[in-house]
Amino acid sequence: MTFAFAAAGTGGHIYPALAVARVLVSSGIPPSDIVFFGGDRLETRIVPEAGFELVQLEVRGLKRSLTADNLMLPVMVRRATTAVADVLGERESGVLTVFGGYVSVPAALGARKVGMPYVIHEQNAVPGLANRYVARGATRTLAAFAPALDRLKGAEIVGNPLGVAFENYERDEIRAEAFRRYGLAPDLPVVGVSGGSQGARALNESAAELAAAFGETVSVLHVTGPDHHDAVAEQARSTSNWVTVPFESDMQFFFAASDVVLSRAGAMTVSELAVTSTPSVVVPLPAGKGYQALNARDLERAGGSLVVDQERIAEVPALLVSLATDVERLTAMRIGARSVAKPDAARHVAAILEEVTRV
Repeated sequence: MTFAFAAAGTGGHIYPALAVARVLVSSGIPPSDIVFFGGDRLETRIVPEAGFELVQLEVRGLKRSLTADNLMLPVMVRRATTAVADVLGERESGVLTVFGGYVSVPAALGARKVGMPYVIHEQNAVPGLANRYVARGATRTLAAFAPALDRLKGAEIVGNPLGVAFENYERDEIRAEAFRRYGLAPDLPVVGVSGGSQGARALNESAAELAAAFGETVSVLHVTGPDHHDAVAEQARSTSNWVTVPFESDMQFFFAASDVVLSRAGAMTVSELAVTSTPSVVVPLPAGKGYQALNARDLERAGGSLVVDQERIAEVPALLVSLATDVERLTAMRIGARSVAKPDAARHVAAILEEVTRV
């Protein structure tokens, strides 16, 4: 039985697919029955490292501007579709799951070509163009956030599949270890700052203001992104309460250490904030027709997060100063965040895939 996954480009597409694949393996599916389709970006490293086969396709996304490169896309899609069909045709039938990115279209068309059903999972509140295009032929359509239903009719809300570290997450059990990991003062509250794996310049600048405003009363734990770390770490050297790390592969420790988090509103970040019951102030990336703000809508409505527009980011340091030591409000926000969490999303999606293979 084959379980194929199409996920490429960014961790937001790839990590949820890997989470589901790992659940399938834990349920008894041999890793050799699992295959990933991707391109030449992040997936080339993290999929093989996870122990799964990766078939690389020569395809890229549509460029928004008028360019001659777009004229080659139909040819590239046809070739990639044939490559997917050839791989799937040599395997026992099963199900393909499309997690978005530029491989979605050829992967879905390739599965259709050999008669294999496919399932779509959309991580964001605003579905990507590729997922919207292939949704018409999907056996099941799954989404993380309710706003996606506006463009994916009949979709099921299942949440975003997260790694096993978040499945039975207990903050108090790993908080002491998290403090040791980052060298944080054990008696101070902590404001975590993260702009995602690549960092965010606007949030990095806010972190500097926070560290200065807090003095010695609150620690700032800052995931800067690798490209920004050297410059930010240089600033932080003069401030004893500002701890910087370039990247964190085990984000459960970051959330365990943080009493409140300042972040963007990427799909996986919002899902992790909810599952870890972490109060937050989120500044959605002002791009893509406001999809990040929609990602955070349920979390905000539940009282787990405060959403601040990028144009008002100057207000963020003062807001966090007031929040960081307000134990009563943080407790209420923690309860609100947990109320919209879907910690079983990976197992839910895996169960749906096994159900599809039995039809």
